[in-house]
Amino acid sequence: MNMNYTEASIAKLKAELDRAEAVVIGGGAGLSTAAGFIYTGERFDKYFRDFAEKYHFEDMYSGGFIVLQLPPEELWAYWSRYIYINRYMDPPKPVYDDLLSLVKDKDYFVITTNVDHCFQKAGFDKARLFYTQGDYGLWQCSEPCHGKTYDNYETIRKMAESQGFVIAEDGTLTVPEGVTLKMTVPAELVPRCPVCGKPMTMNLRSDDTFVEDDGWRRASAAYSEFLWAHEGRRVLFLEIGVGMNTPVIIKYPFWRMTYNNPNAFYACLNYSEAFCPEQIEDRSVCIGGDSGEAIRLLR
Repeated sequence: MNMNYTEASIAKLKAELDRAEAVVIGGGAGLSTAAGFIYTGERFDKYFRDFAEKYHFEDMYSGGFIVLQLPPEELWAYWSRYIYINRYMDPPKPVYDDLLSLVKDKDYFVITTNVDHCFQKAGFDKARLFYTQGDYGLWQCSEPCHGKTYDNYETIRKMAESQGFVIAEDGTLTVPEGVTLKMTVPAELVPRCPVCGKPMTMNLRSDDTFVEDDGWRRASAAYSEFLWAHEGRRVLFLEIGVGMNTPVIIKYPFWRMTYNNPNAFYACLNYSEAFCPEQIEDRSVCIGGDSGEAIRLLR
């Protein structure tokens, strides 16, 4: 476990959190990783060993590209498992719950590039959440021929069960002893657009076909209104697990808004990339190491 933070840095962030009039949380992939949503190792082996052995890949992410070439019944066997365990199951560690306990009595807003719904599952107010890159739990037309998204839980559940999985009372996906999982789903479960009949795809921002539906636009407007309402006030910009993949969504704006507001403070929690520009160093704290443990210590 990487633990580069010091008692002083945790105390400094706790003091800024206590005095902040508002908190803007920026959540990246590293936050869900800290919560235990790992795409390799035990979770991967438990749910994807058959696909891995047949198509020779070693993690869920790379597998998602390989299966794009498969027939739709096999492709959706893979993606239904992927979606279920990373969207409809709770993460193994209570990092999101711990984070909520820190800000639940504050005036907060969350912007996240994560698509796993962990903020909502932990109890964060959906009206205070902007999910910029989409949601594993939504489908859209692959064309797209229209700007609507569709909840996929019922179909994903049926897909998983058709392969031999059993859904336990706590919502986890289990494999009964002695059961060999199927690697296809029935053709009638393969999702097609109800308007044009073309294949459905996940509502994830990967190119210019991403559908920004009514919920996305409401969340975007709410985020902008929150920032506008707190201009010039004592705001803590709390960035957690954000890498350099898409820094223009959270990291760079947080730096800019901290620089432009002399009452603002910036905090970066990141396993290996905790840093900030020198222009805001005097109003920042950068904490390297396990973000989940840092959040636990802040409590």
